[in-house]
Amino acid sequence: MPALVTLSGRSVRLEPLSPAAVDDLVAAASEDRSTYAFTRVPNGRDEMASYVGAAMAEQAEGRSLPFAIRWLNTDRVVGATRLMHLEYWQGPMPWPPGTRGAVGEIPSVADIGYTWLGASAQGTGVNRESKFLLLSHAFETWNVHRITLKADVRNTKSRAAIEALGAHFDGVRRADSRGADNTVRDTAFYSILNSEWPAVRERLVMRLGLVEAA
Repeated sequence: MPALVTLSGRSVRLEPLSPAAVDDLVAAASEDRSTYAFTRVPNGRDEMASYVGAAMAEQAEGRSLPFAIRWLNTDRVVGATRLMHLEYWQGPMPWPPGTRGAVGEIPSVADIGYTWLGASAQGTGVNRESKFLLLSHAFETWNVHRITLKADVRNTKSRAAIEALGAHFDGVRRADSRGADNTVRDTAFYSILNSEWPAVRERLVMRLGLVEAA
């Protein structure tokens, strides 16, 4: 599986998700649950422990790299995110089609998803810097070909945040999945290609107010 890493920024640190974060995540998810209309967020300790366990099982299979989001301004874990749906294009093609092939150390493409924040961290820049850290790791360490981001088509707040990154709108997949509100969800798909990363990176550096080394 991909190596576990801690990704550190100016006000955010992404730490490998572990059972030690469960209680902090429960506290974050309990702040104001009305903000999760289109996002499935575990409710209570049992659900959170199951959520963390499932994420770590995917990690052990090389299918995702999940993180707890620590807001350094408060030194609190305020949410979670992950690099997921990791695909490995090197090596022989799996056969028969549809079976899982062997995984490796370096993914070829990935999604960013399962991102949620406690209400107190929303709208603070934590999400933007978290995305910057994930994108930087995916493109600059793994050298992936593509990052995919998705949102419920009705979730205008999440879609605006994705578009503000500079991601390309690929379209809407109708009746894509079960929504957080138990309806049939249409999903908006976005992507960033490796060739587009330098421009996206420059845009994010400016928006985050980061100072690049000369």
